[in-house]
Formats: sequence, C-alpha cells, structure tokens
Amino acid sequence: MSDTVVVGLDVGGTSTRALAVTLAGERLGTGRAGGGNPTSHGAQRAAAELLTALRAALSGVDPARVRAGTIGLAGAGRLLADPAGRAAFDGAWRDAGLRCPYAVHGDALVAYASGTPSAHGTVLIAGTGAIAAQVRNLRLDRVADGHGWLLGDAGSGFWLGREAVRRLLADLDAGHAPGPLGRRVLAELLGVDRLADRLRDTVDAVVQAVTRRPPVELSQLAPLVVAAADEAEPVAAGLIGAAAGHLADSAARIRPAGAVDPVVLGGGLLT
Repeated sequence: MSDTVVVGLDVGGTSTRALAVTLAGERLGTGRAGGGNPTSHGAQRAAAELLTALRAALSGVDPARVRAGTIGLAGAGRLLADPAGRAAFDGAWRDAGLRCPYAVHGDALVAYASGTPSAHGTVLIAGTGAIAAQVRNLRLDRVADGHGWLLGDAGSGFWLGREAVRRLLADLDAGHAPGPLGRRVLAELLGVDRLADRLRDTVDAVVQAVTRRPPVELSQLAPLVVAAADEAEPVAAGLIGAAAGHLADSAARIRPAGAVDPVVLGGGLLT
C-alpha cells in the first residue's frame, strides 16, 4: 500500500485542478486547466480540460500506481445522469493512462471535507456559481441554491459580473457617464472605456460583447468588482454587500438556528 497513489480533481466553471498524492499525504504532482464543468462548457470541452489537468498532475507518476480517484464537480448529478458526458469523462480518464475507478461527488461535499474532519456542519461556496449545503454524516443533507447561472447562483462570481454590467447599462440608458467600476467593465469588454457620441451605440456594443461569449464568462468580471470595492468605489461596495447578503440568506435556509458545528467556506470568490 505504500506505493499507492490516489488522484483528486476539483472541477469548476473557471478552472480545473488535479492532485496526485500518496496515502501518507505526500504530494506527487499537481495540474491546472481551464473550466471543466460540462454544464457550462459542454462535455467534450470539459473532458479535454480534465485530461490536461490530469496529465500535468501525473507527469512524474506511473499511472499504474493510481488505485482510485475522486472528482468534485458542480452539478455532479447531471453528469452522472448523462451517458454521453460520463463517456467523455471516462475517455479522458483512460487517455491519462488511468485504469482505476473514480467517483464523482458534488463540489459542495468535497469542499466541506477539505475544510474540517467534522461529520456535521455547513458548507458555503461562492466561485463561478454559489451553493450552500448542510452536511450530516459526511453526506449532503439539505441544499440551497446551486441552481446555475440562469436560475440562481445568487452572490456568485457570475452574479457579480452580471450585476456590474447591468449597472453600467442602466447608467448609459439614463444618459449618465459611468463611474469608476463602469469604466473598468467597459474597458474589459470593449478594450477602451471611451463612450460613443451616441450612448446607445455604446450600449449596443456592450450587449453584443457579452452575448457573443458563453454566459459563464461574465464571472471573469468579478475581480474588477472586488478590486473596486477594496478602493471604496460605491457601486462596487454595494454589489459586494448585496452578494454577501445573498450568500448569507442561502446559508440561513439550510443551517439550523443556533447551530455551533463548523462552517466551511469554499470557492474562489470567498477564499
């Protein structure tokens, strides 16, 4: 057993991370790739990112030593219910040289286990998406949000990016020059923060820049909001406050009042 290696992957909408480790906890390799969530990016692209991260983590490891693997994935149930998606992931696993089984778990449970050994507690994740879950006996019990960008993920990186664009468009519709956050968003989307002589032309350009991209890419604007809030920019600070309120509300839906067990925070936005 001393020669045994296990592999773990954290698959999100923005990035995919892989780790190869011995049972004694020795880290043998890590890998990183682009977003690998099949719901956001499609099964084939997600599997390709999975393979890239796996190959990097296993670059100095004999794949025959790997006896088991775990994939933490937002929307794990959707992957498990989709034969084509599962086949794409199976293919990436084999292409990395792995012949051992792997398990797929929701990212919320994996994030919780990474933060505490307690069998009971709460996990709150805000990255590209957002979800809160109550854990009982190391299994997800009650879950709030995690509904995806179209129906939920309130307070997530996607939510922040979308709201920043909405505020920019509202200013332009009202004939107002955008503030500091709006100009940062404008520069990120269009390459310049200069307004057209006819403000509606700028509005149209912003809308086209957003709709030409996959919706999940709005999450890439979240760091602009965070940076502006750190500088006390009022619109950005208001959005951060609203996002925090949404996340707290999600946690409150599933965490019993007066609970004293651990709360684990996960996701790039929170951590």
